[in-house]
Amino acid sequence: MPAHGFLGLGGLLAAAAVALGALGAHAFKNCLAPQQLETFHTAVHYHMIHAIGLIIVGLLSLHRRCVMWDAAGWAMLAGIVLFSGCLYLWVATGSRALMYLVPLGGTAFILGWVALAWGAWGSPRLL
Repeated sequence: MPAHGFLGLGGLLAAAAVALGALGAHAFKNCLAPQQLETFHTAVHYHMIHAIGLIIVGLLSLHRRCVMWDAAGWAMLAGIVLFSGCLYLWVATGSRALMYLVPLGGTAFILGWVALAWGAWGSPRLL
């Protein structure tokens, strides 16, 4: 994906994380069980961290294209969808069917950060 794509997507996903966090703090506070609310906050937390990760990937890619940074961005996006998305769906529906995908999202997050580091180490000059 072009650098501007990761930047734009990261910004939109960060905005969505703020909006979802506000919903969790205000609208859902009285209608979710404590475990559900804690799970929702965990999903929002990881969602925001990795939206910022996408912005970092986009900024790095503006200066130099790197296949590892592209891989990092895609992995972070997959992690947001699989980890946070499945947790959001569990809280919304109560269905545990998608909970089996949550560890895959966590793995995608880890692989994303490793790919970002690998790209930085392989770079003759970072910026």
